[in-house]
Amino acid sequence: MGILEKMRLDEKKIVVTGGARGIGEQLAMSLSEAGAEVAIVDVDIKAAQKTAKEIFQATNKKAIAIKTDITQPDEINAMIDTILKEFGRLDVAFCNAGIGHVVAVEDDTLKNWSNVVNVNLNGAFLTAQAAGKVMIKQGGGSIINIASMSAHITNMPQKECSYAASKAGVIAMSRNMAVEWADRNVRVNTISPGYIATDMTLNDPTLAPLISQWEKLIPVRRLGKTEDLAAIAVYLAGDMSSYTTGADFRIDGGYTCL
Repeated sequence: MGILEKMRLDEKKIVVTGGARGIGEQLAMSLSEAGAEVAIVDVDIKAAQKTAKEIFQATNKKAIAIKTDITQPDEINAMIDTILKEFGRLDVAFCNAGIGHVVAVEDDTLKNWSNVVNVNLNGAFLTAQAAGKVMIKQGGGSIINIASMSAHITNMPQKECSYAASKAGVIAMSRNMAVEWADRNVRVNTISPGYIATDMTLNDPTLAPLISQWEKLIPVRRLGKTEDLAAIAVYLAGDMSSYTTGADFRIDGGYTCL
C-alpha cells in the first residue's frame, strides 16, 4: 500500500466540535474528503446542518449535524449517544470549539475570564473525556485538541490573557491525557494554529488594522488559510500517526520562532 492510500480515512467515524464554520468547517470537509464520516457539532444547529449538507454533496460521505453546548456534560453525553447511534462507533474527536476575548488584564472580569476558560478548557476536557471513555472501550482512538500559538507566546498588540491561558491549559491537559491513555491505545495531540484567515476574521472591520500588523510580523508574510491545517488533521486522525501522542503541532507561518 502506497503512502497516499495509508493516509486515507475510509471507515473512520469522526466528530468535530465547533464544526459549523471557520477552522472546524474546513477540518470536517478535509476529513470527509479523505474518506471519513463526520459529525458536525455546534451550538448553531442551522449552520451545522448547512455544513453537513455541503460536505455530503461534495464527498458523498455521511455527515450529520448535532446541536451541543460543550460546557454542559449532559449535552455532551447526548451528543456521544447520537454519534454511536448514527455511526456505531467513534474513532476520532477534534475538540475545536472555542471563543476569544480581547481585553486588558486590569479591565477583565471574573465573569468574562470564567466564560473563556469554561468554553476553551473545560469544554475541551469534557469532550475529550467523553470521547476517550468510548475509545477505551473500543480499544483505541485519536483525540485532537485545537490549542493556539497563543499558548506559546504573548500576542501583540491585542491583549488576550484569558484566551492564552485557556489554550495553554489545553496543551497541558492533552499531554497528561496522552500519557494516561497511552496504554489503552488512545492518542491525544494538539494543533496550535497561528493567525488564520477565516470569514469571521476577514469580515470583522475592527480587525483590519490588526491583520495588517500581523501580516508584517509573520515570517511568511501572510495569514494562514484554513486549508493549511488539513494535512496535519488528516495525519493525526489516521493510522499513520499511531506512534504520535502528546505532541503539539504549530501551524503558524513561523510566528512563534520570532
